[in-house]
Amino acid sequence: MLANLKQTAELVAVFSRYGVRKTYRKGDFVIHPGEQPPGVFYIIQGIVKAYAVSKYGEENLLIIRKQDEIFPLIWAITGQERAVAYRALAPTITLEITKQQFETEISKHPGALAPLLDMTVEMYRLHSERILNLEFRTVRERIVSFLLTMSTRVGAPSKRGLLIEAPLRHQDIASSINATRETTSREISALIKQGLISKEKSYYTLRDVASLTKLLS
Repeated sequence: MLANLKQTAELVAVFSRYGVRKTYRKGDFVIHPGEQPPGVFYIIQGIVKAYAVSKYGEENLLIIRKQDEIFPLIWAITGQERAVAYRALAPTITLEITKQQFETEISKHPGALAPLLDMTVEMYRLHSERILNLEFRTVRERIVSFLLTMSTRVGAPSKRGLLIEAPLRHQDIASSINATRETTSREISALIKQGLISKEKSYYTLRDVASLTKLLS
């Protein structure tokens, strides 16, 4: 990471000084589909799913924003944004500032650009891995690659393995790996039967990371 503690503190201070504190329940929209972003959000607590809705009405997962990140990142920096929706995946608390406040304060505190660059690079990395993921020939390999990537971003050790601390629907995974929901569901069931992963509600645990990684070699 490029940002040091002082630079990260500069960014946090911008939101702490001017931000309006907002609370969302699990499932609440922060930004509705097709809505112009009302401002720039800093996540104090919780996780937020960014997704686009296809012409067929399906949700295509883009990225999951977590604690200490801001969104919509591209819009905040460039003013450009596709019709992206943002929805809380867990009880979430944010600080919201206007885009004008964001631009003004960032120009005054250039050190805050370093953590923004870190977030941008992380977004690029995730989207690059998503593209590389499509090179795997089987849906099972693409599912495993997706879950491993998610575990590096929002994973935490648990008694049963490496828990992905974000609820993922079969459609979220299917849209991310360019597969049908039916095929995705079937392959996930196979991985569960093999004891490589487990699922409770919409939360996945990687039971055997070494074996999952070996499947991709």
